Amino acid sequence: MNLPNALTLGRIFLIPFVVVVLLTTRIANWATWGAGLFLAAAVTDMLDGYLARRRGQVTTLGRLLDPIADKLLISSALISLVQLGIAPAWMVTIIIGREFAVSGLRSIAAHEGFSIDVSTLGKGKMVAQVAAVTGLILGRVHGGWILFTARMLLWAVVVFALLSLAQYFREFWSKLDDSIKYRERRRLRILERRRQIIAERRELRRLRKLERQRQREQTSLSQGDSH
Repeated sequence: MNLPNALTLGRIFLIPFVVVVLLTTRIANWATWGAGLFLAAAVTDMLDGYLARRRGQVTTLGRLLDPIADKLLISSALISLVQLGIAPAWMVTIIIGREFAVSGLRSIAAHEGFSIDVSTLGKGKMVAQVAAVTGLILGRVHGGWILFTARMLLWAVVVFALLSLAQYFREFWSKLDDSIKYRERRRLRILERRRQIIAERRELRRLRKLERQRQREQTSLSQGDSH
């Protein structure tokens, strides 16, 4: 277990605590604690990827767990905010639905043998998402400009989510089309090669048959000359 993977697992283990603190509003300074735990978990998202690349510790387990941990953290926090009446359910549905859609596209892409890179819009959405959730948690208590800014950021997250989803779909269809065309060209090359092999075998059998016929004729001529 390397450090980046440990940070990813730590983020997953923090999620229940984030949800409990957010939904138990009777805890003293619950908004501060909730925002702090959420930010701590979000920071591990940046650290694990950075450390994995810097240390050369990018593993299959990390690639699998990291996106799962991100989606669990964001989805849990947003659903908790819906329960508290802070975030509109329809916005949260769009944001979480986008995450599932992108995960589905990446799964299909991996099965087809290609990958979909994280887009600039996707990175912008993640930053705005963390800021919006943190602001909404604190705005539940403090209100004012904090809550107003957080709500504007949530709108920005929805816009980023829809635009980045369209970008992912465009990249997916482009690469899928290339993958299908490549497989079709490869299939045609294989079929052409098979036809060539069959034709070569037929020609070889024909030449062998002619050779045997020529040998029989020579044998007949030799026997006729001997008589």
